[in-house]
Amino acid sequence: MRYDVILFDVDDTLMDFKITEENALQNTFAAFGLPTGLADYGAQYKEISKVLWRDLEEGRITISDLGVERFRRLFAVDQPELDANAFGQAYLENLGKEVHLIPGAVELCSRLAGCRLVVITNGFASVQTARIGASPLCQTFEELIISEQVGYKKPDQEIFEYAFSKLGLTDKTKVLMVGDSLTSDIQGGNRFGIDTCWYNPLQKENHSEIQPTHEIKELGELLAIVNGE
Repeated sequence: MRYDVILFDVDDTLMDFKITEENALQNTFAAFGLPTGLADYGAQYKEISKVLWRDLEEGRITISDLGVERFRRLFAVDQPELDANAFGQAYLENLGKEVHLIPGAVELCSRLAGCRLVVITNGFASVQTARIGASPLCQTFEELIISEQVGYKKPDQEIFEYAFSKLGLTDKTKVLMVGDSLTSDIQGGNRFGIDTCWYNPLQKENHSEIQPTHEIKELGELLAIVNGE
């Protein structure tokens, strides 16, 4: 094998976050008396969330603050009476109930049984632990390295240093980071000096300076890369 250890991102790599997010938002809006909330606020929410997650990657906000701030901004004008903290907590609980795997994820992980498989994610600990625990991947990973728990985040090198220490790793050439985000997964792996694989199912053009070692459109393509074919 070319790689012995595979570090997997979760959202939009192994699990479909679009469906997860929309279902959780719909259920939370409904619980707070806004049955058309997803239609009314969904697009605006996604724009706010996108900005804040980029702020997280670049160290301008903590993940705990992000969980509240996204809804504080969303409701500031039209629904100022809504409690952003309570809404945010309810949303996280609903996120944790949504388990939607990317096609091919279970088969891929099964066929990579000879490797050490690890999750490394910037998500909320309660959410990621619940979703993975309720999925067919619940016994798949040696470790779940979650930024909220360990105090470091992708793309910072420290979260990879933590992973290597936790796993007892020393050889960077045998480790591969797999994820859908150029700015988080790929840039993080590149900075740390390990090979990276960009999961790009929509075949987006890469106009950045961030260059992955490998690129795949379907998860199954990772097998040949890991095996050095």
